[in-house]
Amino acid sequence: MHIVVMGCGRVGSTLAHHLQRLDHSVAVIDQDPTAFRRLGEEFRGKTIAGIGFDRETLVSAGIEGADAFAAVSSGDNSNIIAARVARETFNVGHVVARIYDPRRAEVYERLGIPTIATVPWTAARLLKNILGGTIDEEWRDPTGQVVMLHVVITDAWVGHKLSAFESATGARVALISRFGKGELPGSHTVIQAGDELHVTATDNLLDGIRTAAADGPIGGLH
Repeated sequence: MHIVVMGCGRVGSTLAHHLQRLDHSVAVIDQDPTAFRRLGEEFRGKTIAGIGFDRETLVSAGIEGADAFAAVSSGDNSNIIAARVARETFNVGHVVARIYDPRRAEVYERLGIPTIATVPWTAARLLKNILGGTIDEEWRDPTGQVVMLHVVITDAWVGHKLSAFESATGARVALISRFGKGELPGSHTVIQAGDELHVTATDNLLDGIRTAAADGPIGGLH
């Protein structure tokens, strides 16, 4: 996917790095060229200095071929204008705006643009809105290295051992939500219909987890 991020503050730079670790193409827009220092030398995406709702700036960022757009600058008005331009002018499929004022956020939600308030897990929730899919980040350790994921799996996994899911993904299943209750799995636990998994993993495993959750086991693995 190609994702355009408007705003290179703490949330924007964090989001850009998360997306890059997931091997997505990323372009970051900010009015202040010095803001791109937050991305560091390891950032491989594109940086564009300009106004995030300006047509030429957006085109330079690749908005015409973008799969998603996140407006996460420090200004509510700029974010919502940019989000509407991305949605209404360039027909970007996944658009989300960061809004500081929760009362205004309700208004923008009615316009069909998902909004995220300023909460500690803003970047994680932005990822969920942008990428969608069958996994949702529940917790991340302070270093950012290990993540706890809520994983909804396809029924193709029913009857297979949890160890098969772990072998296929490299993740570790910490607990299962079964019939509305949490259970600690054992080495021989078998997946049942309706089970939801809570797994620990690192960012490099996320694509494999998403694929396995949606597609099921390969080759009848048990």
